Amino acid sequence: MTGRHASAATGRASAEVDETARSPSTTRRTRSRALGAALCGLVSAAFGLGIAELAAALIRPEASPVIAVGNAAIAASPQSVKDFAIRNFGTGDKPVLVAGIVVVLAIAAMIVGVIGLTHRTAAALAALALGVVGAVAALTGSSVHPLDAAPSLLAGIGATAVLMMLLNRLDQIPAPADPVTGAIDRGNLDRRRVLVAGGLTAAAAVIAGVGGRFLERTHFQALASRSKIRLPKPASPVRPLPAGASLDVPGLSPFLTTNSAFYRVDTALVVPQVVADTWRLRIHGMVDNPMTLSFRDLTARKLIERDITLTCVSNEVGGPYVSTATFLGAPLADLLREAKVRPGAQQIASRSVDGWTSGTPTSVVMDGRDAMLAIGMNGVPLPVEHGFPVRMVVPGLYGYVSATKWLVDLELTTFGAFDSYWVQRGWSQQAPIKTESRIDTPQSGADLTRGRIPIAGIAWAQHRGIRKVEVRVDDGPWHEATLALEPSADTWRQWVWRWDATAGQHTLAVRATDDEGVTQTSAVADPVPNGATGWHTIQVSVQ
Repeated sequence: MTGRHASAATGRASAEVDETARSPSTTRRTRSRALGAALCGLVSAAFGLGIAELAAALIRPEASPVIAVGNAAIAASPQSVKDFAIRNFGTGDKPVLVAGIVVVLAIAAMIVGVIGLTHRTAAALAALALGVVGAVAALTGSSVHPLDAAPSLLAGIGATAVLMMLLNRLDQIPAPADPVTGAIDRGNLDRRRVLVAGGLTAAAAVIAGVGGRFLERTHFQALASRSKIRLPKPASPVRPLPAGASLDVPGLSPFLTTNSAFYRVDTALVVPQVVADTWRLRIHGMVDNPMTLSFRDLTARKLIERDITLTCVSNEVGGPYVSTATFLGAPLADLLREAKVRPGAQQIASRSVDGWTSGTPTSVVMDGRDAMLAIGMNGVPLPVEHGFPVRMVVPGLYGYVSATKWLVDLELTTFGAFDSYWVQRGWSQQAPIKTESRIDTPQSGADLTRGRIPIAGIAWAQHRGIRKVEVRVDDGPWHEATLALEPSADTWRQWVWRWDATAGQHTLAVRATDDEGVTQTSAVADPVPNGATGWHTIQVSVQ
């Protein structure tokens, strides 16, 4: 081999050795920097959210970017998505949505951080864009305040500033020691500075976020307002519950549902905070005598107290979204008479403080049933999550057309002039509750022992009442169940049938007949557009 060739070979070998020595180190450093940049993005986003929560606490909770984006997602989601969330997550659908938004934001923030390693301007614009998304969502809700965009914009600006600062510190960390030259890595101090800066930023994010939540609780005095209220005695108290209205069967739903167990289905990601002293209700539209009422005005009226079962239209056959409570409130029909409703006012458009709307047929409220503006629930002021200080309660109608919580506005109008929140999304304009029944015990999939077993549950057909409940085993004949006494046609009715169970796998089904002679249909239908139908059916195993 000539000297020139030998020299070239030696050079290539040296280069290969050098590349072999350097490549793993370079790869490790690249990965380490990418991870560091991702963490910078995550910490900066946390700081931005903390600042946003603090700002939202001083403005209103709905201005939080997470809540604003969540509300926008709820409004924009197809009906099938809403039904899936309610069906699979129940009352936990809102925490799941919020958690999903936070996870998506975290991933986006880490990606922005990595982009910032090589493209600072692009990363800065992306971080600001995340804040703008929240601001736009806050300004496109159903109930918008002028300052609602501020928390999201502050979050975007704060997150961008922190991200640039952390990335600049990350750039100051020297490369690791060179394996060939033996150069010493003096970056430990710089790494420590980056960690300290990141830790302090994360701590500031936590302090701001927690501080925001604390201020939110103290700035909005709904709970404090509620604690000061002493409910007046009703002019027309509820009748004492007859002894036979409640059956003593283990596993059967109690006649009255506690406030903590009462179902809650609404679109509010943040429970509206309304103070009773400043609450006002406006009654207007197609009336000759428009009115504005304070909470004091409402409590000074002759109040009624009634046991009423409420049902959500999204309740599946056999589902949990039906509950009974004792409500105290002002008769709605009396208020409408004082307002002098004009002929042709077909519906009452009610509005919540957060902008949610419902449409109730005027004729239903005026037909003699105990429709009310409720201020009390099971002997105490309405819980905040159930509409404090005032909500609507109209027996016999699904909640989306009758049970507006955090009520602030009643407008008399026509069906042609106004479509409420859920009507705009494909649900029926009018929705009387259908005759339904449910097996509470035994539960589906239960393993039972041969012998006499109580099959028990509830049936409801509000404002019509329940006449009969029947139970069937497999494809056998229908057996009439024993009914508890019915305190009111506006409540559910307990029932029980005692089964001489035989060994094997069995299918149990139930159906009810209302006081108008209408028997619950076997035809299976989804809740959309006006309530689910079908017989509640379960499977059990008998040993």
